[in-house]
Amino acid sequence: MNTKPEYIPGTCNIGPAEIKARRNVAIISAIISVVLIAVLIILHADKPWRLLLFFPATSVGVGFQQWYFEFCVAFGLKGIFNFGDIGSSYSVEQKEYFQKDRMKAWRMISMGILFGLFITTLFYILPV
Repeated sequence: MNTKPEYIPGTCNIGPAEIKARRNVAIISAIISVVLIAVLIILHADKPWRLLLFFPATSVGVGFQQWYFEFCVAFGLKGIFNFGDIGSSYSVEQKEYFQKDRMKAWRMISMGILFGLFITTLFYILPV
């Protein structure tokens, strides 16, 4: 059984070091989201300020997917992959593989935006 990660078009385009970086982005974005919510509630900020939550919440949505699916959206859009050290990358040569990666990346971005909209809407209508 091969346990070494490998590039799979539209499925997996990053290895352990890159996955760890995406995990950290998701966690930091979640912390920023919680802190922002707390600050806005404590300051009794006007409701329009709550819309700022969209940005870190969307980052949580995209970052979590990148961590979970082991797929970097930026790499997918650029047509590259990396299973080595952070900073190195290799080009996707086959056009059909690149198309699969782009489709996966856009689906993940769309789901991240929907997550950000959902969380922001919930916070906006919250009667606090």
